[in-house]
Amino acid sequence: MYDTVLVATDGSGPATRAVTHALEQAERSNAELHAIYVVDTARYAEPALSSAELATTEMEEWGQQELDEVAERAESLDVDVLTRSCHGRPYIEIIEYADTIDADLIVVGYQGHSHSDPGQIGSVTDRVVSNAGRPVLVA
Repeated sequence: MYDTVLVATDGSGPATRAVTHALEQAERSNAELHAIYVVDTARYAEPALSSAELATTEMEEWGQQELDEVAERAESLDVDVLTRSCHGRPYIEIIEYADTIDADLIVVGYQGHSHSDPGQIGSVTDRVVSNAGRPVLVA
């Protein structure tokens, strides 16, 4: 059904559920899984030898840990996985990466770490769903 599945993670509970769903889809379809983590430059400024640099470095490390966990889970299921960490606006980076790899499916969490209203879809998820131009599974 799918050849290429992309999952976006930020380590939040909904993102962890999204990873589970993406792994299930990739395993069922024998698809390649791509996982992306985006350091949000709107929240964490690009480093300039300041406290912003420390915050950005911490977010990069956090993101790499999350991607490593996705890779470990994928490998335990014998799912091929590629990971990508980058800086930018999350929804833009997710959509552009999906276009680059020609993802058949994007999987995202209902909302991420920065969202405070549990009854409302997150802004990144909303923008991905609205602009991706391809199937998006919201977990």
